[in-house]
Amino acid sequence: MTKTVVVAFGGNALIDDSGDTSFPHQYACLTRTAGHIADLKADGWNVLVVHGNGPQVGFSLRRSELAKAEVCPIPIDYAVAESQGAIGFMFQRALNNEMRRRNIDCDVAAVVTQAVVDVDDPAFHAPSKPVGSFLTEAQAKHMQAQFGWTVMEDAGRGWRRCVASPKPKQVVETGMIQRLLARDAIVIAGGGGGIAVSENAHGQLDSLEAVIDKDLTAAILATALQADYLLIPTGVPKVAVRFGQPDQQWLDQLDVAQAQALIEQGEFGKGSMQPKVEALLQYIAACPQGCGVITDPPSMLDALAGRSGTRIQGEPCPSAV
Repeated sequence: MTKTVVVAFGGNALIDDSGDTSFPHQYACLTRTAGHIADLKADGWNVLVVHGNGPQVGFSLRRSELAKAEVCPIPIDYAVAESQGAIGFMFQRALNNEMRRRNIDCDVAAVVTQAVVDVDDPAFHAPSKPVGSFLTEAQAKHMQAQFGWTVMEDAGRGWRRCVASPKPKQVVETGMIQRLLARDAIVIAGGGGGIAVSENAHGQLDSLEAVIDKDLTAAILATALQADYLLIPTGVPKVAVRFGQPDQQWLDQLDVAQAQALIEQGEFGKGSMQPKVEALLQYIAACPQGCGVITDPPSMLDALAGRSGTRIQGEPCPSAV
């Protein structure tokens, strides 16, 4: 029986050199990632890829600000849609080329995705989602004064612009994604967490200027699809406690209670590992038979087979065999 894995990549996975954020460089980074995704498909998995877009949306907004004397500025919702198209195209091309190189007949489809949020979500009153490139404190404060940005220090890595980040409730295109997976396609969806929309009193969708956490959208999609695994690739092969300290300890497996206790103890960075663990817990709460995995991209296939990564589960994880 074919099993389904939802893989949630961060937008920074497309950028490994802060000095080169060009589209060709991002595509070159993604071609390396494409091989790891193709490994999953070649091993018999149904694969849904969700991706972040924090840096890319920030770049788009900055271009818009610089050009506002010549062209109409781009709102955040349209910037998210723009990034979905651009990053989706990069994934499609890289994966199509990789599958052809391996002589595997497989369609690759990128879906422009809308995520329904609540207009009364308190996040609209407290912007907290980092977007764009990392800045020095002086640069960030200058942008704050010049453009009215909300800025924050991001997990010790620098300063970034912040926008509202409401929680997604559902994904409008879930049915389409499910049908594409049933046709054995690799699907790219939920880019940047989806374009934020709300449903008005007449049942119509209105778009909103916000950025949604892609891990939470991945959790909602994994739940709706009853996926066997939600896998979040990151920069390390496993989750650790006391990360970066002399007594750092890598974790192979956690149950829900252990993971929640470590969050409460502050073991996971609020701007780095904690949101990933919380997304996995949300998914497992709705799909207790499922399994959440955190690892680095080269270890994804091994992690699904139980040979690497950190697993978080309610019930025993489904067999990958």
